[in-house]
Amino acid sequence: MTTPGYQRFFAELKRRRVFRVMAVYGAVAFVVLQVADIALPGLGLPEWTITLILALTLLGFPFAIVLAWAFDMTPEGMQRTADATPAELTQIIAAPASQRWPAGVLALVGVTALLAGAWYVGRQSAPAVSSDMETGVSSASIAVLPFVNMSSDPEQEYFSDGISEELLNLLAKIPELQVASRTSAFSYKGKDVKLADVARDLNVAHVLEGSVRKSGDQVRITAQLIKADDGFHMWSDTWDRSLDDIFKIQDEIAADVVEQLKLTLLGEAPTAEEADPRAYALYLQARQLSRQNTAEGFEQSIVLFERALEIDPEYAAAWSGIAATYRRQGNSDLRPIDEAFELARQAATSALEIDPEHGPSYAVLGRIATDSRDLANGALYLERALRLDPTNPDIVFEAAVLAMNVGRAEEAIALGEYVTARDPVNPAGHYNLGLAYRSAGHLNQAVASFRTSNSLSPGRLGAQYSIGRVLLMQGEPEAALAAFAEETDEEYRVKGTALALYELGRQAEYESAFLELRERWGEQWPSEIAHVYAWTGDADAAFEWLDRAVAQNEPGLNEQFQAEFYAPVHDDPRWQAFREQTGTSEEQLAAIEFEVTLPE
Repeated sequence: MTTPGYQRFFAELKRRRVFRVMAVYGAVAFVVLQVADIALPGLGLPEWTITLILALTLLGFPFAIVLAWAFDMTPEGMQRTADATPAELTQIIAAPASQRWPAGVLALVGVTALLAGAWYVGRQSAPAVSSDMETGVSSASIAVLPFVNMSSDPEQEYFSDGISEELLNLLAKIPELQVASRTSAFSYKGKDVKLADVARDLNVAHVLEGSVRKSGDQVRITAQLIKADDGFHMWSDTWDRSLDDIFKIQDEIAADVVEQLKLTLLGEAPTAEEADPRAYALYLQARQLSRQNTAEGFEQSIVLFERALEIDPEYAAAWSGIAATYRRQGNSDLRPIDEAFELARQAATSALEIDPEHGPSYAVLGRIATDSRDLANGALYLERALRLDPTNPDIVFEAAVLAMNVGRAEEAIALGEYVTARDPVNPAGHYNLGLAYRSAGHLNQAVASFRTSNSLSPGRLGAQYSIGRVLLMQGEPEAALAAFAEETDEEYRVKGTALALYELGRQAEYESAFLELRERWGEQWPSEIAHVYAWTGDADAAFEWLDRAVAQNEPGLNEQFQAEFYAPVHDDPRWQAFREQTGTSEEQLAAIEFEVTLPE
């Protein structure tokens, strides 16, 4: 009986030890690829090195098989394999199965190991521009955590925080990259939390962290990029430079992040705005002081901004920073509002004369116009700011506020949802989104947003009051009364309690609470008194108090038309006259052009 050809072929493979070579080659290749994948990033070698090793490993496999077939290793060295005699092949074929299987199994294991190593490296090197289908997190997303201050002087922390924020802002200018906002990223400062938890909370796939050591004019900056789900260090580097090179370092870090995440940029990579290094350090310190939201912090920051501008009068960001500080002084009653707004306009205009495409300066002008009830110009300024800096969450936040003020609640919702997606642990974003939901009539979603805001910032002013307002709108006065009782702002608590008591028919208690509201806060905030009178059906008293609000130019009059408290008086001719007087009639709002296209 003639032996089948395939049996003779496999017998020859076994005799020439080809199966054994396949097993050993595959196992060794797997180990080599694993070690290379772990060790190469720390050696500073180019990223394509691992790809080259993988290609050489795969290409070497068939050569190893050919060499195993053609040659034998003998005590005398490598010699060509002699042809088998028919008796040798017959003996191999006739061997029991238990003696034939191990060779085939070894070969299968070797090939599997080789393919597994190739798959692993290929997975690690796959382009990071898609989304994780299981988590919904874009792999082209990152959070920049505040860099640790390693300087001997704790007062230098403003510098390490500032460098972190500047890097965040630089990366945020890349449309292809989703960057968690400063408010959310910096909320983890000083906290002992796992990076995986941070990434989950901020909805990002990567984290950039590092440290800054500043000594005189010398700085040492370390940075490392981490894949959040497994803690894998994708890249790290250290820079020992003079302060003069600080902007080049930021550009290099941003470029390395782009390279590591394998982003394909549609335009040129953004670069840091350069300034005199001494002015830059003063600017970072001034910005941090301004964010303290205190009278002393505002005053000190203005002094430092002015010192920075004395050194570098062409520093647009410093002009914009001082403009924002003046505006906030005015809105906080720390400087006469007309004076504050005029100073802010002048500073923002100076910034735009230096850099006509400075988005934050247009945003400051937009906010001033909106606060001055000039909604049309506010819309023009904010449209311009968004075109120049479309992914800036602070500018999108201001645009959402303006959309609400011009009566476009659904647009405000879209903008607010964009902000909260990129700034998920910022209570202000969720609170404003709740206002938009309430204005659009999405009451359950409004309550959920207010509660999220309150959970992120327990005791936040206005959160429980806003929940109570929605519950009143839903016809649940008992629940509303309980919510108002937890409000931390005393005026809101008294006002909300009065409204709920009225709905519950507890007349004597209602009158007592309303009297307290009028006596303690009526002179400063007459519109608050108008709210209660309108809600309870006393139209004459409501419009009397509204007239007082107009006479003293109470802040926020252009927002009054949205308040649900006025629903009972909407058919009164005086309501339409009030809206026209404040520039918020349907016709006036419809005439305001405000087109916003959110980045994808």
